[in-house]
Amino acid sequence: MEEIQKAIRQMEAHKTEDAINTLTQYLPEADEEERFTIAELYIQWGMLEEAKVVLQELIQRYPKEQELKVMMAEIHIDLDEDDEAIELLNQFGPEDEDYLQALVQLADLYQAQGLYEVAEQKLLTAKQVEPNSAIIDFALGELAFSNGEYSKSIPYYENAMHHQPVIGDIEVATRLAEAYAANGEFEQALEFFQKVEEDNPDVMFRYGFVAFQANRNDIAIHVWEELIEKDPYFQSVYPHLAQAYDSEGMPAEALEMAKKGLAKDEFNKELYHLAGSLSHRQGDKEEGYRLMREAVALDPGYKEAVLFLIQNFKTDGDNENIIELINELISLGEEDPNYLWELAQAYEEEEQYKEAYEYYQQAYPSLKEDTDFLKSYGYFLVEEGRTKESLQVFEEYLKIDPADTEIEEFVERLKDR
Repeated sequence: MEEIQKAIRQMEAHKTEDAINTLTQYLPEADEEERFTIAELYIQWGMLEEAKVVLQELIQRYPKEQELKVMMAEIHIDLDEDDEAIELLNQFGPEDEDYLQALVQLADLYQAQGLYEVAEQKLLTAKQVEPNSAIIDFALGELAFSNGEYSKSIPYYENAMHHQPVIGDIEVATRLAEAYAANGEFEQALEFFQKVEEDNPDVMFRYGFVAFQANRNDIAIHVWEELIEKDPYFQSVYPHLAQAYDSEGMPAEALEMAKKGLAKDEFNKELYHLAGSLSHRQGDKEEGYRLMREAVALDPGYKEAVLFLIQNFKTDGDNENIIELINELISLGEEDPNYLWELAQAYEEEEQYKEAYEYYQQAYPSLKEDTDFLKSYGYFLVEEGRTKESLQVFEEYLKIDPADTEIEEFVERLKDR
């Protein structure tokens, strides 16, 4: 044992190589108790393969020592050798002291392999052995929750909380709140969140989010303001808090919060979109468009921002900006036939009919099932004197909507010409 103590002192003095050499040289002459201690040290020092070799020898000598098998199983788990761990743990029977622990570990392993029914069966067996175990009820709740069975998880969490409100470093009330929220029962979720005393930012964020979903913006705002005070760099909260302010009829506060979020995260396209929309609504169109263009610059494929710009430019009668925006998107590789249609209409409004015709043609193959597009294209062709082409387009339209008598009569008049 003296050599083992020497190795421990060497490791504490950060002489790692010396410590390992000391144990390696002493191992052949160590007795069984010392070998067990060496295995524990190897595990503590992260030398799992070396610990496994020592434990294998001890298990061969003492096959009934279940503690050795528990240690070996934990090593297999840490080394991602799940099949070997399962084989060992399945050797435990009801008469073994570590049977309950083995069942819980087996459940974890089977769950990791996607074998949820087998995992549940192991835990239910454990619950028969220990009906009032908060740990087992909590594990059953976690398993059901991870499998999307939120209603099923709730009674397990409730049983666990009744016997042990905190498991590990988790307040079970938090899990109950999340289960009720995932089940769409936001009021019940709020009741449990209000029982939680921890100030973990993630929990505070979810608490506020559930309140927001339950239309309790007052609670959401209060919780999220506290969260920002605690952690100003919790970036996910800013757009949600801005939306909560906006829902409460506080647009100025909403815009201020969105801009505070951008100061912390200048690459957040959703925040630019939100700030742009709020600025536009509050009458500052120039600032709104600037912010929305920032969102598009970050992600040219961000259609929500692109469509905001297009629709509002159309409202302003600003076809030049529509043309500039969409041509820029096309140059960046964005291929959306609706953009081509918008571009065609903008050129048409600007009386640049050659360009309008070109983009109508480009959009047609993708939008030939869209009745609104076909009507728009058809009327454009008529105005351009391309009657034959317009008849073809309107006939395609009538195949899709044969009940449109107005278009049918218009087509007959075209034919009579």
